[in-house]
Amino acid sequence: MIDWSTCPAVERDPARFSGAWLFRGTRVPVAALFENLEDDASVHQFVEWFPGVSMEQARTVLEHAARSALAVA
Repeated sequence: MIDWSTCPAVERDPARFSGAWLFRGTRVPVAALFENLEDDASVHQFVEWFPGVSMEQARTVLEHAARSALAVA
């Protein structure tokens, strides 16, 4: 499991969205990025579809996930 608490692009508030990790300053769950990528969307498309999320935030989340995966391996 990824420890999102160390990723600067996300935030979590137990009072919002059942405590799901969200892109900082938005109501967009981090999980939405991965769900869209699984459905063959590009990161560019995701950022277009969710205007509150910046390309930098999306890249930071993906880099954090990649580093987390390497740390486990």
